[in-house]
Amino acid sequence: MIPISKAQSGPAARRSAWAVWTCAPHRVFFLPGALQLVASMLLMGWDIGGRTLGLWPAPQWSMPPAWAHAWLMVYGLFPWFIFGFALTAVPNWTGVRPTRREWLAAGLPMIAGILVFYAGVLASREMAVAGGVLHLAGWVIGTAALTRIVFTAEGRDPQGVAIVVLLWTGAIGTAAFLLAIATLRADWLAFARDGGLWLVLLPVFLVVNHRMIPFFSSRVLTGYALYRPAFSIPFLGAACATHYLLESASLGQWTWVADAPMAAWVGWLAWKWGLTQSFRARLLAMLHVSLVMLAAALAFSAVASLASLAGHPGIFGRGPLHLLAVSYLAAMTFGMVSRVSLGHSGRALEADAVTWYGFLALVAVGVARALADLAVLPAGARSALLGLAALAWIAIVAGWAARFVPIYLSPRSDGREG
Repeated sequence: MIPISKAQSGPAARRSAWAVWTCAPHRVFFLPGALQLVASMLLMGWDIGGRTLGLWPAPQWSMPPAWAHAWLMVYGLFPWFIFGFALTAVPNWTGVRPTRREWLAAGLPMIAGILVFYAGVLASREMAVAGGVLHLAGWVIGTAALTRIVFTAEGRDPQGVAIVVLLWTGAIGTAAFLLAIATLRADWLAFARDGGLWLVLLPVFLVVNHRMIPFFSSRVLTGYALYRPAFSIPFLGAACATHYLLESASLGQWTWVADAPMAAWVGWLAWKWGLTQSFRARLLAMLHVSLVMLAAALAFSAVASLASLAGHPGIFGRGPLHLLAVSYLAAMTFGMVSRVSLGHSGRALEADAVTWYGFLALVAVGVARALADLAVLPAGARSALLGLAALAWIAIVAGWAARFVPIYLSPRSDGREG
């Protein structure tokens, strides 16, 4: 239980849970996002345990399970944290504030939509699509609010503009994904799934990393020099787009031409931004370690591509993708959201044991999930790793959610608004 300080004994402590939860955009989006971290893997764990491990009856899906998993991971999970962060940080960058009506108009349809989508994956594709449309409506409203914030400000914050453009791209991607589900068109699914990763999620995370990791580092490390080369974001964005285009053209054996330079540059950024010094503060180290895992995932992807070029396609399966998704995207979310949640609740910026060791375990889960795709492993070992990774994910994020969900429903510990 989180203790209520003396500062909370006034009117703020007497507000309803609804008033507290809806008083700031990060609360509205981070809470369902934390629950979705658990729910999405509970669903997949149910399927893995039944269909792959034979431990219990597998769920009856209204669509191919891999399709539901892809939508939930690409469009149904990380955007909660992107919108919660963007509607909190971008106003600080621009000086233009969102209204409570805007973040509720975005958040509530997304929440309703994800609930209907979950029901639909087990009941009917039509219901799943209807839920996805509700979710998309909230996405569009949230992106429109961010567009207003960015383009009514004096000047044009470049990172704010980039996030807005990428989120509009994501709206197109999720619409295409829903069309794929409605029509069972695999080509639309590939377009939306791969585009969601390489044209939306990864670029958004890279933009945020460029803005926030040097900033957070400068607040902790003495004598820190900010390092943000002007070419870095355009270069990485172009490399992401190149990977997507090559993969879309069934030229996976050539994606190394994008992945290898990206891996080298991200590795350099991790070092230049203060990897070794970051361990002075666990919350900061979480961001830096996640960036190292991105470099590793991109290097792994390059090796897999070169193996295909050498005539050995598929030996790594989708291992590079799972390493990127779990050990970078999920782990970076774990670190960034933990920091924002603590800072905006008036709490000390310190990672407790649940947060720190949960983060390290989540990175390890990504490694285990990548290993489960190795073709050289016996089928039994691969299934065991798959089940272990799913079980560990559930345990880790459930512990993290139990730590942070109460924060989103509690007034700030320092008595301030927000």
